Amino acid sequence: MSKELCFVIDQISREKGISRDALVKVLESALLSAARKKFANRENIHLTIDPKNCSIELYETKTIVESVSDRDLEVTHADFPGRVLGDTVDFPLQLQDFGRIAAQTAKQVLFQKVREAERDIIFDEYKDKIGSIVSGTILRKEKNLYFVGLGKTEAVLQQRDTLPSETLKRGDIVKAYLVEVRQTSKGPVLILSRTEPNFVAGLFKMEVPEIHDGIVVIRGIARKPGERTKIAVLSNDPVIDPVGACVGMKGTRVQSIVRELRGERIDIIHWNDDPRILIARALTPATVDRVGINEAENLDKTAMVIAADSQLSLAIGKQGQNIKLAAKLTGWEIDILSETEYSKIKLEETDKALDETLRREAEAAASEAENEETK
Repeated sequence: MSKELCFVIDQISREKGISRDALVKVLESALLSAARKKFANRENIHLTIDPKNCSIELYETKTIVESVSDRDLEVTHADFPGRVLGDTVDFPLQLQDFGRIAAQTAKQVLFQKVREAERDIIFDEYKDKIGSIVSGTILRKEKNLYFVGLGKTEAVLQQRDTLPSETLKRGDIVKAYLVEVRQTSKGPVLILSRTEPNFVAGLFKMEVPEIHDGIVVIRGIARKPGERTKIAVLSNDPVIDPVGACVGMKGTRVQSIVRELRGERIDIIHWNDDPRILIARALTPATVDRVGINEAENLDKTAMVIAADSQLSLAIGKQGQNIKLAAKLTGWEIDILSETEYSKIKLEETDKALDETLRREAEAAASEAENEETK
């Protein structure tokens, strides 16, 4: 019995990834539940399993009293004259013949405890992975949910959290960002996303050793899933070019990420603490001529950008996408004008200023003439 029990415990431990000590405690609880059921649910029934040789001891604990009123719970002091009233005495019980109901109870409790232990292990394992990239296989789709196999457990990927251009099929291997791990009555629920901006950041961390090692730091990221991502990077080592490190030899690193994102365009810019330089770089692939910012601390962070006529539509982007992502990346509200528009505004301002000057000169001359007449 002991050898067979040790074999079963070791086998379950290997298959389920549960520690041997935890399984011994689970089995103790299961067998104790069955034993107490056999003995009319008496609380003074106890059971222990030796963790080394798996031998089982079942006993009942009775209290020493002067006069016995319940023989299941008490023993007379006359039988133990050398002991003190109120002390307890353990009596061994026979394990065999637990009965069909008791055995079934032990089995149910054991399975329940093993499931609970498995759930706790999965929750503890994945709660520390929140904010990281996981890889799994599409198992099935139910309504708008994809179920992704991660080995010992499944995760949920909502269709709205997939890329607009992709249709996932059973058997597809996908990477995703672990957003949340919820503990429920049915076990832990893992929530995945492929549209989170940090999903792209995680892919760069996987592909670029310099980011993984902390030499290159991601300072900001803005994303329109499936269309474009802007990412700003900075190097802690002056020898290393952060943009070049992210692009890789002949673009191999960034192209690997683009393939994972189904062709999503990625703009990698070199972070700069000067907002003028940062804004200009954030509007890539467009080239801008001038950037002016509102430098007053108590006012909103607004910037005015002047671009050549040929660069204006590129700077704004389709449906304003490029300028919106640039604003999100930099944290500045950006207005943009073409060189022609800017020149026209400046000319109008110059004309207004000239008119105002002439008006004031005319008023001054009229006032002077009036003073002369008065004299």
